[in-house]
Amino acid sequence: MAAHATMEETVEPVSGERMRRVLGTFCTGVVVVTAMDGDEPVGMACQSFSSLSLDPPLVCFCPGAASTTWPRVRAAGRFAVNVLAADQGEVCRAMAGRDKFAGVPWTPGPGGSPLLDGALAWIEADIERELPGGDHSIVVGRVRDLAAGRAERPLLFFRGGFGHALTS
Repeated sequence: MAAHATMEETVEPVSGERMRRVLGTFCTGVVVVTAMDGDEPVGMACQSFSSLSLDPPLVCFCPGAASTTWPRVRAAGRFAVNVLAADQGEVCRAMAGRDKFAGVPWTPGPGGSPLLDGALAWIEADIERELPGGDHSIVVGRVRDLAAGRAERPLLFFRGGFGHALTS
């Protein structure tokens, strides 16, 4: 059994780099959060997404405080979470860039938020609450509609890179 440091022992300080390195071992799905800013679609790649509650139906995601897209999503009051499929790594990269929707096909969801073609699933929600969370915000959304697409394998993020789940 491995030895672990006790509270009395001196341990390495918890730096951002150390957090990134250790928490990078937690495999996550990849989503793109989208909304409409007037007539313009806006979107951002996000790894910090989770189902929060079944009753009432709530989800949450955590945009960074430095995000220039989050204020535009917030102003819309509604967003869609697009769960990326294994073959959508380039879509994720596009959403991390400047011209996010160039070459990324989408259709409006029932509530108007952009739904990305080929996504594994989508969830459309109204912003219910925003809470402070260090250098991020914690956004709670009330789910208004959702559906699963035809793709079967998710895009995953692990140790700084993309991958996909093996099928059985």
